[in-house]
Amino acid sequence: MNGEVPNIKKWVVFYPVYINSKKTVAEGRRISLAKACENPTCVEIADCCSHLKVPNAVEIDKAYPRDFMQRGRVRIQLKKEDGTLCNPAIPSRKQLMLQVAELVPRHPGRTKKQEAPSTSSTAGSSKSAKGGRKKR
Repeated sequence: MNGEVPNIKKWVVFYPVYINSKKTVAEGRRISLAKACENPTCVEIADCCSHLKVPNAVEIDKAYPRDFMQRGRVRIQLKKEDGTLCNPAIPSRKQLMLQVAELVPRHPGRTKKQEAPSTSSTAGSSKSAKGGRKKR
């Protein structure tokens, strides 16, 4: 493990904001809105990288500089020390972002998350439909 820690510093940094469809380009999104996914997490990105057979490490204590409330980032090794690609199908950061953005919506944890808000959103909409009158 001691030999691996200095190598992580040379790996590519991947923040969830890069593929978040809720963010603008000025806020840090790096891929097109049509290909981006909604609110990805570091764990989901790391799982997708593992699925793509790309070495990765999650750094939960780090924050994105433009939005320091977003905690966490993923370090990814695109190239080995000799300069060869770890996964020949992913030659660049941009290609990795596009492939991860495709996989995140199909993440097993995400499908469970999507079911819970859909039931609560119907209950929330009925509450807002009641409406109240403001008295002065």
